[in-house]
Amino acid sequence: MKAEAVDKIFDIDGRVAIVTGGSRGIGRSIAHGFAAKGAKVVIASRKAEMCDKVVAEIKSDGGDAVAVPTQMSNLNDIAHLVRATVEHYGGIDIVVNNAANALALPFGEITPEGWTKSFDVNLRGPVFLIQEALPYLKESQHASVINVSSAGGFLFSAFTHIYAAAKAGLQSYTRSLAADLAPYNIRVNCIAPGTIDTDMVRSSPPERQESMAKASLLGRAGHPDELIGIALFMASEASSFMTGATINYDGGLVPR
Repeated sequence: MKAEAVDKIFDIDGRVAIVTGGSRGIGRSIAHGFAAKGAKVVIASRKAEMCDKVVAEIKSDGGDAVAVPTQMSNLNDIAHLVRATVEHYGGIDIVVNNAANALALPFGEITPEGWTKSFDVNLRGPVFLIQEALPYLKESQHASVINVSSAGGFLFSAFTHIYAAAKAGLQSYTRSLAADLAPYNIRVNCIAPGTIDTDMVRSSPPERQESMAKASLLGRAGHPDELIGIALFMASEASSFMTGATINYDGGLVPR
């Protein structure tokens, strides 16, 4: 196989990608990576100014992006995100469900409001975004859904049990939707990151951050840019025979 043929299977040039939580951390890195490979990227996140900043960065690098501020707990916002994407770019090829809420409440102190806040962003929002985008994904010749879950969905997540439960639910939906949507040639896969050096992790006390980083076999936290390759693999024809898979991208955390 020639180099050109290998390059082609990783090609996403011209494809339209929605990236939720795209203003920082993993989402920002994936958005930059997709734009560098020629995708038209929609940056969806809560804060408009942060979305605009990433769009400006991508355009400065020669990429194509637009900001659509979106609160993933708000179903009207999700519907608007899909409408705005189609109005601006004409369709949808890739959905990256990366937005997350890391709310942690000790067991015994769970509130209905906290439970709802976490599940609305971490599970309900992604599922409804896929459903809202479904008519356009069906029209795409290269439809791919990438759910960003967490290694916590596999672990004894004592301190982050609400978050972990929602992320485990997202892994379950990855398998279910892969089965439901396979007849339309829509692939649905999931990345389960371990400890990544993001604002979410840095919000923990320093000693907690250190223990999280050292818990994996590689003994360090990952960098958000290290997620670009696996996301590009799932978005492109490089993973054309893969659907319903959850890949642990965790430095060897879950196997340990």
